Amino acid sequence: MRYLSTIIIGLIIFLFIRLSPVRGEDNVSYSSAQLLNTKTQTATDKDERITAVRNFLKRYNSALEPYSELIVKKADEHGIDWTLAVSISGVESTFCKRIPYNSFNCWGWENGQSYFKGYTEALEIVSKSLGRYYRKGLNTPEKIGPVYAPPSKTWAKNVRFFMNKLKADYSPVLSFITLNI
Repeated sequence: MRYLSTIIIGLIIFLFIRLSPVRGEDNVSYSSAQLLNTKTQTATDKDERITAVRNFLKRYNSALEPYSELIVKKADEHGIDWTLAVSISGVESTFCKRIPYNSFNCWGWENGQSYFKGYTEALEIVSKSLGRYYRKGLNTPEKIGPVYAPPSKTWAKNVRFFMNKLKADYSPVLSFITLNI
């Protein structure tokens, strides 16, 4: 009986993962509110978003990887999509690999001219400023792009690419199953 219940639970998990609309649909846009519809999360919870960010940044050998928890915390604090700051850093600096020496400016902030004291300060300033964009209704890369990166025609598409790629690593279905079994 125990063996049978393990198989059934495994099958249910497999089906939820397999049928999840988040996985494998790079061309679909999701807001963080849609992704978090199973419960309200904060970065202090057992948060799979932090793991997804950490694994994603580790894959790119990014200096931001140790700041994964802070990235998610600042996104929540300032009401922005949890994938946005990471994705902008991918477009602007190849995840912090190409930045002015000691600038900690992975986001091309002020055309790359801004220097921050460290990644913590940079994440606070960038997240807070992106939060202001969101409050003005500029809450997608497509709406932010003309203000953040004019006159680029590809910036928003490239940011969206990384956002979707990062979200594909995040599996809220597993959180839902864990919470409801």
